[in-house]
Amino acid sequence: MSALFNFQSLLLVILLTICTCTYVRAVAPRLIDRNKEGFLGLFWMSARIGERLSPYVALACIAMAITILVQ
Repeated sequence: MSALFNFQSLLLVILLTICTCTYVRAVAPRLIDRNKEGFLGLFWMSARIGERLSPYVALACIAMAITILVQ
């Protein structure tokens, strides 16, 4: 089933995007910071969410991992 139609998969894709963009911005900030507008601006926004809400994103990743392991 596509990640767009399964809510749990959609949440997983969003969490992985946030975590990946935050990591890439920490390692190579120029890759993320040069595209702040348009479609690629979504990656910049994801990195900002990961930086500002990192404790909540970490808790969400742990919760998602537990739900996947329990299933």
